[in-house]
Amino acid sequence: MNDATEFDAPDIRASEAGFRPISLDALNFLLSDVRGALGPYLNVFLVTQQHWTQSEVGVATTVSGLLGLSAQAPIGAVIDETHSKRGLIIVALSALAIGASAIFVAPNFWVVTIANSFVAVAGDVFGPAVAALTLGLYARKSLARRLGRNSAFDHAGNVAIALAAGAVGYEFSQRAVFLLVPIFCVLAGVAALSIPAESIDHDQARDSSGPSGAGQDSANIASYTILLRTRPLLVFGVCVLLFHLANAAMLPLVGQKLAAAHPKSATAMMSACIVAAQMVMLPIALLVGRTADAWGRKPLFLAGFGILPIRAALYTFSDDSAWLIGVQLLDGVGAGIFGALTPLVIADIMRGSGRYNLAQGAIATMQAIGASVSGLLSGVIVDHYGYSVTFLALGAVAALAFTAFAVGMPETANHEQSANGRFAPQSCNGPQAGSEA
Repeated sequence: MNDATEFDAPDIRASEAGFRPISLDALNFLLSDVRGALGPYLNVFLVTQQHWTQSEVGVATTVSGLLGLSAQAPIGAVIDETHSKRGLIIVALSALAIGASAIFVAPNFWVVTIANSFVAVAGDVFGPAVAALTLGLYARKSLARRLGRNSAFDHAGNVAIALAAGAVGYEFSQRAVFLLVPIFCVLAGVAALSIPAESIDHDQARDSSGPSGAGQDSANIASYTILLRTRPLLVFGVCVLLFHLANAAMLPLVGQKLAAAHPKSATAMMSACIVAAQMVMLPIALLVGRTADAWGRKPLFLAGFGILPIRAALYTFSDDSAWLIGVQLLDGVGAGIFGALTPLVIADIMRGSGRYNLAQGAIATMQAIGASVSGLLSGVIVDHYGYSVTFLALGAVAALAFTAFAVGMPETANHEQSANGRFAPQSCNGPQAGSEA
């Protein structure tokens, strides 16, 4: 127990400045609520209540996704540079609240597409900003456990919002669910501001090898070309794209099948799918946080990648609601591993470069490309060939993602310091983060 406490504790400097871990816990929990009250429910609402075609939904989500992904890397670079990380979160929360309110008021094609685009860009801020705050508040030895805890609170928030959205959708309407977003935006803003500004080490938050508190020393900061010169980051980005190309459309498709069979309880059915997966993700995230250093990143990630094609195939076996929700439990394994490990692997690869958040933005861009194309691709296939063929096609992409990760991705937990103090994975070939000047 003492060992766990030691490795879960924030930096002494952060504690002395007034930081308490419950603030970061609350921020992860509430940001999950903000995003969860909009994403998966929007597709089901548009198809079942507004009677959009699958292709129309695919076009709208792809446009917003492509606009969102174009902002990922620039936002990561801004987070690297700025000392106003909490302020960026507040601005993004405001944009999310406005976008969700616009969708509630006028859910037509252009309003939804434009508002969802603002939401997508605003959503780019949260992942990198929270990971940066974590890195700026916790020492390296605590990072795996803390990121696992972040992910666990994120999943707990998803459970809470799914239950809340299910209740609101049942008692009022699917449309009313979008009004939950402004409420949780306000609460998340309070949580962000409860983290004292002076407790954040901004050099540490960008993973710079410069001395803590010494300011941004350009001699210790890699150039932007590090994104193209770091082979493990490139391989990881391709694998992330393939994973989300396969995974992103699965939950909305299952939600649509359930909504078609149970139109009066569509929101409750979607909530059941989300709760089922999130209840599995929460303990998985904690397990990953506690074992990632001892077991290594790659075996855990392979388990997460490997479960996805199995899940896709199982969806085709039956249209029974209980079966579909049961299969959705497997999403908790893959997504739980992915959410907890991704920021940790990026921190491994970019150690000492000073471009941690830029790299996060780049990987998030790859994720967004995969997710955006997934919605469009699955919509077109469903319209022409049906759900079973769509699930099998997504499963084939998932198998490709597993193979690419198994063959091309090194184990980033085994690392050494290069001569200039920057990170270099032992098993990597080609240019490394540590080689970038």
